[in-house]
Amino acid sequence: MSIARINTMAELFSSIDMAVCRTCNLACRQQSVKQFFAVISWLGDGKFWYALMLVLPMVYGTSVLEVSGRMALVGLVGLLVYKLIKSSTERLRPFMVDDRIQLGTAPLDKYSFPSGHTLHATAFSIVVVYYLPELSWLVAPFAFLVAMSRVVLGLHYPTDVLAGAIIGAGLAVTVLAL
Repeated sequence: MSIARINTMAELFSSIDMAVCRTCNLACRQQSVKQFFAVISWLGDGKFWYALMLVLPMVYGTSVLEVSGRMALVGLVGLLVYKLIKSSTERLRPFMVDDRIQLGTAPLDKYSFPSGHTLHATAFSIVVVYYLPELSWLVAPFAFLVAMSRVVLGLHYPTDVLAGAIIGAGLAVTVLAL
């Protein structure tokens, strides 16, 4: 395959990524939707997961301390991996690139790839569901909403979210295998 063909395919893929981002971001024009996803994003910034780590032993007893410990480990490793990738890719956030995208909430930093919120939501969810499958009704929809919030709020491209989910899943599987 020629370089020209690869570049054409990359441009097409990038334009589709941006088009999906713009379409999802249209939901931000409704104040109630914007506020809903802003709250989900705020909770997904660790607050929900840290609270869950603390509540699990209160509900299930000390037998689930390992779950909270593995969640903490995957969170720490995820943060390190996320920071390393984000600082080396320096992909600007969608709202910074396209003025048609409305910013739904303040970003944590300048760059978008990968989605750290999605990385952590996926990793934490997999760890929790591995040990406590009865909580999948809670963590799986929440993780999905966190991922959606990042695109709807104009903070991430769909590919940022997809990459975050893949990296998070890989980290969770690795931490569970330890």
